Amino acid sequence: MLDVLFEDNHIIVVNKKPGEITQGDKTGDEPLSEKVKYFIKNRDKKPGNVFIGIVHRLDRPVSGAIIFAKTSKALKRFNKMFQNKEIQKTYWAKCTDAPINEHQKLVHFLVKDPSRNKTSVYNKEILKGKKSELIYTHLKTNQIKNLLEVKPLTGRPHQIRAQLSSIGCVIVGDLKYGAPSANKDKSICLHAKNIEFIHPVSKEKITIHAPIPHKNWK
Repeated sequence: MLDVLFEDNHIIVVNKKPGEITQGDKTGDEPLSEKVKYFIKNRDKKPGNVFIGIVHRLDRPVSGAIIFAKTSKALKRFNKMFQNKEIQKTYWAKCTDAPINEHQKLVHFLVKDPSRNKTSVYNKEILKGKKSELIYTHLKTNQIKNLLEVKPLTGRPHQIRAQLSSIGCVIVGDLKYGAPSANKDKSICLHAKNIEFIHPVSKEKITIHAPIPHKNWK
């Protein structure tokens, strides 16, 4: 069953489980996009094909709010909105250590190595490096230790994982970026908590909140 956070005629937002892939890849595992199609087709008893457009992606071990377009009009407009940085996303990251600074803007240059599926972080401009910015705040709570609220200002591959790791705040379970051990379910404690945008058709302001998975977060 899908955890649907919001839906209307043009869009559907679901709370992605860690381990799900957004779209098909070389593993051959069923992607979340196909699960959404199947869900709508069965629920609405649609005889033909169901259109689902992939608006953005979350890494496989990451959980949280993810948007799919139900119409080509919404998909086209969402693509433009992401290009213009009109979508505001907030993540929660449970880290192995607390940051030195309680609140900080990080600016790095990132280089993705496709052969290793890993991103390297540089403090200065470098050939092929893409400028990457985020703002984090240490949320001091007794419920979740070393919890950071992260607002990415750019959308680079593995950006949050790589940038936080570079300042010693490795995300729990993220072996690729320096975690000492993996979570048993191979997830990492990075969650797309909130997402805000102006609806591409109705023009209403939409704010989505995705509950965190309980496993590995306490």
